[in-house]
Amino acid sequence: MSDITLSLMNDSVYVAVDLGAGSGRIFLAGLAPGELLLDEVRRFHYPPVQMDGHLRWNLASIFDEIKTGIRVANERARQLRRPIQSLGVDSWGVDYGLIDAEGKLLELPICYRDERTQGVMEQVFARVSREEIFDRSGVQFMSFNTLFQLYAHAQEGIPANARKLLLIPDLINFFLTGKAVSEYTNATTTQMVDPRTGRWNCEMVNLLGLPTTLLPEIVSAGTELGVVRPEVAVEVEGEAVRVVAPATHDTGSAVAGAPIEDGWAYISSGTWSLVGVERDSVRINCEVRRHNFTNEGGAFGSIRFLKNVMGLWILESCRREWHQQGLAVDYEDLLAEVEKLGPVGPLIFPDDPRLLSPRSMLEAIAAQLSETGERMPADRPAITKLVLDSLALRYASVLRVIESLTNRKIAGVQIVGGGSQNHYLNQATADASGLPVLAGPVEATVIGNALVQAITAGRFGSLAEARRHVAENIRLRRFDPAPSPAFEQAARRFAEIEERYIGSD
Repeated sequence: MSDITLSLMNDSVYVAVDLGAGSGRIFLAGLAPGELLLDEVRRFHYPPVQMDGHLRWNLASIFDEIKTGIRVANERARQLRRPIQSLGVDSWGVDYGLIDAEGKLLELPICYRDERTQGVMEQVFARVSREEIFDRSGVQFMSFNTLFQLYAHAQEGIPANARKLLLIPDLINFFLTGKAVSEYTNATTTQMVDPRTGRWNCEMVNLLGLPTTLLPEIVSAGTELGVVRPEVAVEVEGEAVRVVAPATHDTGSAVAGAPIEDGWAYISSGTWSLVGVERDSVRINCEVRRHNFTNEGGAFGSIRFLKNVMGLWILESCRREWHQQGLAVDYEDLLAEVEKLGPVGPLIFPDDPRLLSPRSMLEAIAAQLSETGERMPADRPAITKLVLDSLALRYASVLRVIESLTNRKIAGVQIVGGGSQNHYLNQATADASGLPVLAGPVEATVIGNALVQAITAGRFGSLAEARRHVAENIRLRRFDPAPSPAFEQAARRFAEIEERYIGSD
């Protein structure tokens, strides 16, 4: 590689489109030697809307926001006098849309929090057993997995002119480039991919009477998909930039962007909390199935062995209700009040399915507390504390199960994502688990998105090299465990609550 080429590559920036389940951000990322530039150029929101009998995502509006963000990114890159090397999109998993032969989106994608999959898992198990599905997919059972969404869709009626099923980032990539493929890390979340081969498990899909013809080619993270369509390039006032598929599942990008130390676990903390370890092979057996863990694809051949925990969705839902009641809900003020409170009080089991999408989160919490003989606190800081303490204790429980399932001790925990800014939860996690915690990077998903693009461009020779670059250019905050008799007593109480709701898990 010539010095001129290397210099241009170092000066280049990358556009990272990061879509969460309700809000999106667009960043310019720079990865020159000694640099970790993360310039947020656009942020937007898109709550799902009730339409045509279901809770749906207005994808046309989301794509318009993305194009606006890319236009701003192009303008910012020109101001910096740095060329854009490529663009990558990541998003949440499991949700999808259907396109016809002309590439038209046939209906707005349905949100995973929609009620259409209620009771569907049992119907699926009547045709293919739970044991067989897990053995074929290695993926944890969640009622909203794409497999169950598609089964519910088939019962309602899949449009006859549907030609391809594309997950959310695959849809955006299709709108950008015209290429209809599915990126591996996100495809694995569907529960329809054979983790041993990385291909669609067509035999299982056929056994359920679902159309395998809808499933597109699977490509790996780092695949160059082509350039932005000319008409889109005109709209965004830029060049026909290359589009690269990063790890398109946001947790896949977050793990790729985290400089995780050997032997450490990670928690990708946000609306959901993904608690896991990075492995180089799948682990599928009856114990993994019994504890409902998942083997999801990671970037460059890695496996994300993890479990979903409900996450800060619980607290955010409470804050939304308080806001509707006209009460103060400033996040930092709430945490400051939590810090002043005494020992651990009431606890809940965060993964109660009733907390997934309740009409009132406060009422759902109160109902669970009444079942365990506890009373709902009267004030907001105490409710915030019970949510955070419960999450920390759940994380600790999941980490202990990971050690059991992998036969490896965990040396520490790296918390990445927006939740890594919650210092109270970070310290509570260290205390509950007895493990040191490193918090950050906050923007691990954006960093991972950009790193995969940079590896494709040749800026880095491997993910390990790219992660070293991140580690050298970012400061993490450390939280050491401070065990106490009060927390040990709380852990025993939590274990009883956990046993009540999930038995042997």
